[in-house]
Amino acid sequence: MRLAKKVALITGAAQGLGAEIARRFHKEGALVFIGDVKKDEGETLALEIGSVFLSLDVTSEESWKAAIAAVLARAGHLDVLVNNAGINIRKNIEEMPVEALDSMLAVNLKGPFLGIKHVLPVMRAAGGGAILNMSSICGLVGHKYTNEAYTATKGGLTLLTKSVATRYAKDNIRCNSVHPSTVHTALVEALFQDPERRAERYGEIPLGRIAEAGDVAGAFVFLASDEASFINGVSFPVDGGLTAW
Repeated sequence: MRLAKKVALITGAAQGLGAEIARRFHKEGALVFIGDVKKDEGETLALEIGSVFLSLDVTSEESWKAAIAAVLARAGHLDVLVNNAGINIRKNIEEMPVEALDSMLAVNLKGPFLGIKHVLPVMRAAGGGAILNMSSICGLVGHKYTNEAYTATKGGLTLLTKSVATRYAKDNIRCNSVHPSTVHTALVEALFQDPERRAERYGEIPLGRIAEAGDVAGAFVFLASDEASFINGVSFPVDGGLTAW
């Protein structure tokens, strides 16, 4: 198994992409901690796959401290942090209330910043680790179907990843970001009830399909594994070639 004996904390893992990443990590042998504010969903998934649920509000520094302390109390070390939690309030820059912008910055950028801040000393003491950030194609290019606030937060996360990668490589801590295009979810299925929206998203992908959750989870498994031990500071697209146009 590719993640045998590794301990991983995954944020926003109670459902959606985070839950798929948690399932794949567990299948590959990792001890998984599911960090989320959604207690019922998180506990259900933890019971399903034999992992541990932790209440974690990524916007709160105290919540991060408590979650990492709980991981260390249970497992003794932490090998992988996956900063997956994120939100998108779908309004363009002219319509975006400042409160909505603040919320997106808090979850999408402040959350990973705080998580990285508090896992770095833990990983350094253990001799290394891997930090993986869920960015987006919107963290690589301007995307005309996506609002500017989301793009700004994901672009910030992309550069945060590279900054951490270069500074902490000396401690054998790798930091990489993953950049999916549109992923097949229930929310996207609802969006695709509009034939124009469906044609837009399929038309921008050279491979001619949208990503499945497993496509994205597979990238996280690889980057967390020892197979990726020399991959650091990379912006890893999972986009069917969209950013290669």
